[in-house]
Amino acid sequence: MPTESRNEADTLIAHMIEGKLAPEEFARRLLTQQFFMPVQDEKHKIAGFQSSTKAAPLIVDDEEGNRVLVLFTSPDRAKEFLGHFPGYSGGILMELSWVLKRMGEGVGISINPGQELGYDFDPEMVAMTLGLVGDDA
Repeated sequence: MPTESRNEADTLIAHMIEGKLAPEEFARRLLTQQFFMPVQDEKHKIAGFQSSTKAAPLIVDDEEGNRVLVLFTSPDRAKEFLGHFPGYSGGILMELSWVLKRMGEGVGISINPGQELGYDFDPEMVAMTLGLVGDDA
């Protein structure tokens, strides 16, 4: 198994990389996992306090110019990557199904970018995975 798995989401990614899971099963099982979504910090006098109800997630452009939402399987996996994005030192934990239902069309997802236990979803894979989400998410 590549790198140490820290939680179930890491284990699922490792199993997918190793070919132990079919893509649809992988996507279905990821839907219930929590992910750390970096959000843009607001400037407040109280550290860690965010008054806005509209968090701005970290969306980057990939090499082909596609928009990609950045997620991590845990906050500690985000630290090094977020060092390159000073406005994103905070974040929220959310189930992947919740995130997918609120994403715009044509946006991909990168989970743990630049790490051995990382996985990228192109916009078509995001749409396919969203199709697996029930109405109660």
